[in-house]
Amino acid sequence: MYKRIVLIAVFMGIYLLNAQNPIVQTYFTADPAPMVYDGTVYVYTTHDEDETVDNFFTMFNWRCYSTSDMVNWTDHGVVASLDDFAWSDKTNGAWAPQGIERNGKFYLYCPIHGDGVAVLVSDSPTGPFTDPLGHRLVQDSENVWHDIDPTVFIDDDGQAYLFWGNPRLFFVKLNEDMISYDRSIGNNGIVAVEMNHEAFGTHEGRGGQVRTTYTEGPWVYKRNNLYYLVYAAAGIPEYIAYSTAPSIEGPWTYRGFIMERAPHLAFTNHPGVIDFKGNSYLFYHSHELSGGEGFKRSICVEQFEYKPDGTIPLIEPSKEGVSQSVANLDPYQRVEAETIAWSEGLKTAHNEETGIYVSQIHNNDYLVVKSVDFGKGAKSFEASVASASAGGNIELYLGGVDGELLGTLSVENTGGWNKWKSKSCKLKKTSGVHDIYFVFKGGEDELFNFDWWKMK
Repeated sequence: MYKRIVLIAVFMGIYLLNAQNPIVQTYFTADPAPMVYDGTVYVYTTHDEDETVDNFFTMFNWRCYSTSDMVNWTDHGVVASLDDFAWSDKTNGAWAPQGIERNGKFYLYCPIHGDGVAVLVSDSPTGPFTDPLGHRLVQDSENVWHDIDPTVFIDDDGQAYLFWGNPRLFFVKLNEDMISYDRSIGNNGIVAVEMNHEAFGTHEGRGGQVRTTYTEGPWVYKRNNLYYLVYAAAGIPEYIAYSTAPSIEGPWTYRGFIMERAPHLAFTNHPGVIDFKGNSYLFYHSHELSGGEGFKRSICVEQFEYKPDGTIPLIEPSKEGVSQSVANLDPYQRVEAETIAWSEGLKTAHNEETGIYVSQIHNNDYLVVKSVDFGKGAKSFEASVASASAGGNIELYLGGVDGELLGTLSVENTGGWNKWKSKSCKLKKTSGVHDIYFVFKGGEDELFNFDWWKMK
């Protein structure tokens, strides 16, 4: 109960600032790896558990979230885990991944801390993913404990590259199958990037030692014939910096920091950069949702603009995040309840029959869906719900928890937490585009589960 009260206090403080960051509030998520595919942004994340072991990173699986508007995020749950690698005996260490599509297949490059970089493949961006190799992808490594944070990139000529590493940086040239690499170059296929000050700048490390700013978390991409390498920098606590090059293989030139320290950032950071629907976005993570616990992080995103010469400006890690949607949400099609712009006090869960749904709903919890396009006006609201308790109500408000009440859906006991029933209520006719607040009311116990909704 105490932890729940603390989290609610944090949520309310951020809510009062009209926050969009972090973009996921139902779980602790870190190391964002955004991928644009077919008009949708998919973000693969690591998952910091609610309870840490030995005051260290406690990470067993990888999650995925998606959006088509950059403000409402749909939870796809756990899409891969350490259990998918039967050859590995690691029970912890599902660290920062990255995913990519090629020829209709989706490849998720997963570092297992202490077992190196592995790969999974799927026919869908949200899985199920399977292990095509039965062993780690990167072989003949000097030290698999340093083989973390893979980033993958396919160049214009079709050649794919996989970079990774802490405290050094390496790459391989992936074959077209994306699960093997060219062993004719470097050290059995592994090329070590020269870690010089021209490429990565300098900073004073532990014990006064001067070293390059590169630390970990590389992110490689190409824009306007220029190659970018963005990375966590300058040791602990980590900044975000970047370098550029005329070729994916270098030589790299250090360009400086793009995100400095801030009180709400964790002692680690991890960048991901994309362009989507005409805008540029930087993903990273903070520790504010956990109240400052560095092993319980949450992913964030900022919109930015490149300077005319292609350089990246210094980006402020804000609580407001991305406030402007790039598309409106259609409420007349089924909307998954786990499509959320902001929430308080909720979790999501998975059921084989229904998939992901919103769970652990209590009195005064709420979720927000932004930029809902009512068109000429909705008259009714329908939702799929399940309850093994006395149930409660879903109250719909315009623009805030104290906004105009549109309608109230009553939810009774349905005979079980996964005994789903469709319920409906009348709505006050409303037109135009609005943010909708779903406020949950009831007794002291857990109220009900919430799977999907739509308007008519």
